[in-house]
Amino acid sequence: MEETSRRALWLRDDDFMAHDVPGHPERPARIRALEAEMSANGWFGAHRVHAEEVPRESLLPVHPEAHVASLEALCADGGGAIDADTYAVPGTYSAALRAAGGAVQLVDALLGGDADVGVSALRPPGHHAEAARAMGFCFFGNVAVAARRATVAHGLSRVLIVDWDVHHGNGTNDIFHADDDVLFVSVHESPLYPGTGPASDVGSGAGEGFTVNLPVPGGSGDACYRSLVEHVACGLVRAWEPQLVLISAGFDAHRDDPLATCRVSEAGFAGMAASLRRAADGVGAPVGVVLEGGYDLGALSRSMAAVMPVLVDASTPSADAVDVEVHPLARDAFSRLAPWWPALG
Repeated sequence: MEETSRRALWLRDDDFMAHDVPGHPERPARIRALEAEMSANGWFGAHRVHAEEVPRESLLPVHPEAHVASLEALCADGGGAIDADTYAVPGTYSAALRAAGGAVQLVDALLGGDADVGVSALRPPGHHAEAARAMGFCFFGNVAVAARRATVAHGLSRVLIVDWDVHHGNGTNDIFHADDDVLFVSVHESPLYPGTGPASDVGSGAGEGFTVNLPVPGGSGDACYRSLVEHVACGLVRAWEPQLVLISAGFDAHRDDPLATCRVSEAGFAGMAASLRRAADGVGAPVGVVLEGGYDLGALSRSMAAVMPVLVDASTPSADAVDVEVHPLARDAFSRLAPWWPALG
């Protein structure tokens, strides 16, 4: 009998409850709502796996020991404010270790042949965390730690990260800025926190051309986001043939999210996932999803529920499913990136 779905993993844990700052938008209710929606849909056939704390040796290729020790000590002393947006409580350290640990377990499963696709659905998020600085609700760079796990422990030389969170992933951007083994693509609203990610930032040194920033104006919706993913991000997949595709999946570009002004719908997120799934299948790369932002509970839950069938279905999305017009911002990107990626467009 023909298989109807792929082997899928859902990484989770309960430590996220301990990182709870009253009144903060990045709150435990995000995961409770998300898991309620997944449960109502039978988890889309995904096998649930308990996330373990990330081994320290997996953090250190991304974060210096002093950063790890500083957060550990802060939480042991009762917590406190790191910046105006980022506050630690006693349970934050363990939750942050598990959020990074889930992303690492996901990569190990995908590259070890134990799963075809998976989601690390933990909090706190990670893409704003710089190598030596927690910020923007983030403590460790979960997707960055996962990408480094792929290169260091599994020997990969081509890992693609696509970040569709509405805020620029400044931490991921800077961690891999000078590297040519991790290609970072970010679609983000601009101007918006943290104020980074101009189109002119294309990386440095050996990594020049391997940082691809695609800022979009407030009010941008499905047509813009889907075009940038299909024609730029997926064009890079076809040109570079990554061995692993990781999605930094924030759902705060949704039209209902309170922290930004973009207008993406559930169908838009599903369309972006379809594009990335189709492109990744074309080069034989597994796809892993690492949760970032998304602060309207309904929008977050519905969007992930729209993405999951695209990822777990046994068949690759059809060409019709990813057929979107080339947006003017995509054409601008073709020209801007031509020195490094002449095949785009």
